[in-house]
Amino acid sequence: MASEPTVDMASDVEKGEKPGDHLPKTSINIFSWSDIGVIVKDQKTKKPLPILSSNHGIAKAGDVVALMGPSGSGKTTLLNVLAHRTSTMKGEIQGTIMVNGRATTTAAIRKVSTYVEQEDAMIGILTTRETVDFAARLSLPANMSKNERLHRVNELIDSFGLQRQADTIVGTPLRKGLSGGQKRRLSVASQLVTSPSIVFLDEPTSGLDSAASFEVMKYIREVAKLHHLIVIASIHQPSTTTFQLFDQLTLLSRGKTCYFGPASGVEAYFAKIGHVIPLHTNPAEFLLDLVNSDFIHGGDFAKGRLQHVHDSWTASDEHNTLEASIANCRDKDVGASSLPTVRKNPVYISYVLLHRNFIKSYRDLIAYGTRVAMYFGLAIMMGTVWLRLSYNQTSIQPFINAIFFGGAFMSFMAVAYVPSIIEDLHSFRKERANGLYGPLPFTIANALVGIPWLFAIALMFSIITYWLGNFHATASGFWMWVLWLFLDLLAAEGLVVLVSSIFPIFVVSLAITAFANGLWMCVGGFLVPLNTLNVFWKYVFHYIDYQAYVFQGMMVNQFKSTIWDCDKLASGYQCMYPSDLQSQGQIRGTAVLDAYNYSHSDKKVGEWIGIMFGIIIAYRLLGYGVLALKKH
Repeated sequence: MASEPTVDMASDVEKGEKPGDHLPKTSINIFSWSDIGVIVKDQKTKKPLPILSSNHGIAKAGDVVALMGPSGSGKTTLLNVLAHRTSTMKGEIQGTIMVNGRATTTAAIRKVSTYVEQEDAMIGILTTRETVDFAARLSLPANMSKNERLHRVNELIDSFGLQRQADTIVGTPLRKGLSGGQKRRLSVASQLVTSPSIVFLDEPTSGLDSAASFEVMKYIREVAKLHHLIVIASIHQPSTTTFQLFDQLTLLSRGKTCYFGPASGVEAYFAKIGHVIPLHTNPAEFLLDLVNSDFIHGGDFAKGRLQHVHDSWTASDEHNTLEASIANCRDKDVGASSLPTVRKNPVYISYVLLHRNFIKSYRDLIAYGTRVAMYFGLAIMMGTVWLRLSYNQTSIQPFINAIFFGGAFMSFMAVAYVPSIIEDLHSFRKERANGLYGPLPFTIANALVGIPWLFAIALMFSIITYWLGNFHATASGFWMWVLWLFLDLLAAEGLVVLVSSIFPIFVVSLAITAFANGLWMCVGGFLVPLNTLNVFWKYVFHYIDYQAYVFQGMMVNQFKSTIWDCDKLASGYQCMYPSDLQSQGQIRGTAVLDAYNYSHSDKKVGEWIGIMFGIIIAYRLLGYGVLALKKH
C-alpha cells in the first residue's frame, strides 16, 4: 500500500498549456435564489421567529460572491440553505433555489456542487498530494486511469500554489506541517478535484491574518475564473484588498438583505441612500458597523438607521433589477438535474478508505504508535511485578489478580484511540455531506485496519507477560491467552468507535469510554463475585460485559490443567481449595474454577468465544447504525 508515483507536468508546460486546461469546464451558467426565508420557533415565546427573510441573489459562472454581515446576521444559515444542508435545521424553509433557471433539489445540487467547511477536517498525517489524491479516488469514477487521475491532482496542487508543499504533511499535534493559509487552500483544492460547478465556502478566511486571507481568496478567485466556477463564500470581516477580490456582495443584517450587487458598487449605492463611505476606509468594516444590530438596544437613532438601510434596499432600483434578472433566467433551462451521477462501488470505496487508514495507522503515532508504546510499558510492568510466580497455593490469588489486571487494563487503555477515531469521524462527516460515501464503507475500513495492529499488540503483550509471569507453559495455553487478549482489544476498540460516533467530542467520548470500562470491571465477576452481585447489575450488565468473558476464558486457560502445591504443616497439608488431590498435598486447578462457578468444558469456552465475536460485531453494527441515523 505504498503511495503512488506522481505525474510529470513538464510535458504540459512545454506544450504551453495552462494548469487546469484538462479539467472539464462547468455546465452551470446561472445559480439564483429568490424569497429565501427561514422561520424557527422562539425558545422563550414559542412563537414563529424569522431568522432569514426574503433574500434574493444571482451568480453567474466565474463569479465569486461574498455573504457578509455581523455575527448572527444569518449568513451561515443562508449559505447552508443555498447548499441544501438543512437536514439539521429545525424550522420552516421558504423560497426557491434555481440552477440554470430550474428549481433544484438536494440530490441535484450535490451533483454539481461542493461545500468546504470552516474547520479543516483533513487527515493530518497525509501529505498534500495524498490528501488531494484520496479525495479524487473517493469521488472520481473507479475506471478513470491512474495517470489521468494523478494529472488532475497535480493540476489542482499547481493551481493553488502548493507545488513546494506537495510532499509536506498537513500537520498533527506532534508533527508540524502546512501553515494555516496553506491548509485552507488545500481544503478547497481537495474539494475541487471532481470539478464541481458551484463551491460553497463557510468562512474560508476564519482564523487567518489579513495576508493569509488575501492569499487564500486570491487563489480561489483565480481558479473560479479559470474554470468558470460559481463560488459563494460567507465571510466575516475581510480586509480592503480581500474585499476587492469579490465580484458580488450580499450584505445581511438580522436575516434581511441590506444590499446585493457588485462589490465595486457599494460606495455608489450607499452614498445614494445617505451613507457615504469615507475615503481611505475599509468598505467592509464601514458596512459591518453600519448594519450591526448587536449594540443598538435602546438607541432609537441606530435602530432607525438600520431600518432605513433595509427599507432603502427593498425600494431601490437595484432590488427591482435583481428580481427581474432572477425571473428572466428561469427560461434558461439546460437540464441541470439530468447531469450524470458518478456511481461508486462500496467495495472500491472501502478499499480506498482502508488504504488511507493504513497509511495513517503506521505514520501517525496517535493512531497506534502511542498505544503500542503504552502496552509495551504495561507489559514490562506487569511481567516484572508478577515475576515468575510459583505454583504454590499462595500464588493462586496473585495469578488471578494478574489475569484480571491484564484483561481489564488492556481494555481500559483503548481510550488512547479516541483522538484518532474522532479525526476520522470529522473527515467522514465532511466527505459524507459532500456525497462521497456513506457509513458502510467507513465502518468496514475502520474495522479492518485495526485487526493486524491489535493482533500485533496482543502478541507483543503476551510474549512479555506470559513467560515472565510463569503462566501455564504450553503452546496451546500461550495462543489461547493471545486469542483472549486479541478479542478483548477488538471489543474495546469497537466500544470506543461506538461511543465516539455518538459523542464525537474528545473530552466527552474519553470520559464515557473510561466510565464504561470502569463499569465492566465492577460487574465482571472478579471484584464482586457473581453470586453476590446485585441482580440489577448482574442481569442488565454482566452478561454483555466482554471483560467478564475474557476473564473467565483466561482463568480456564490458566487453571484447567495446572496443579498447585498446598502448605505443609506438622499435622498434614492445608489446602485453600479442596480437591481430589488434597490428600497428596496438592490442589487441582479446576477447584479454583469451581470456586468461581466457572465451567471449564471446551464447549463452554467455545460458547464464550462465540459471545465475544457477537459483542464485537454488535459494537460495529451499532456504530454503523448511529452514523446511518445521524443527520448531516
